[in-house]
Amino acid sequence: MPAPAADCANDPARAVLSPATSGRGGPNINPATGLSTDYLNHFTEAVMVLDMVGAMPECLDDLRAWQPKTYAEHFAASGFTNRDAIVGTYRAADPEVRQALDRASEMLNAMVRQAREMVLQHAGTPELDAIARRATERLRPLLVRTAAVINGTAADSGGGQGPQAAIDAMFGR
Repeated sequence: MPAPAADCANDPARAVLSPATSGRGGPNINPATGLSTDYLNHFTEAVMVLDMVGAMPECLDDLRAWQPKTYAEHFAASGFTNRDAIVGTYRAADPEVRQALDRASEMLNAMVRQAREMVLQHAGTPELDAIARRATERLRPLLVRTAAVINGTAADSGGGQGPQAAIDAMFGR
């Protein structure tokens, strides 16, 4: 039987080995990596908004409201009852896995932030759809690689690129 979330928060090593949940429908912690895929929601919500801005300009307010968040910031701001356990397992995770996630999320945060600025600059113009489409085409593979890091199927989602190189590639610079 898995340890209750409160127990996991008190023993980070045990938390990494035991999946912790916030109860019915709460986020799971991957026992191999100590990470939760719920963090991807932070980025997928932005990608969904980018997908819709051309047809639904009222979504621009949601895009304006999006702010970059680290893994710990995302869960600290969540309403999950086991958010402390989730952050604790992240901190106790293998440093290489945690660094790979940090690199991936730094890149995603930077790319979504840049996409947001480009879309907002071109709101109401014919270029808006192309810019938003290009951004989502570049963001989706990064989301897949970040999910692989969280799930323990990839060592690094950075692909050797820093955030600025990835942003430049995203916008064809």
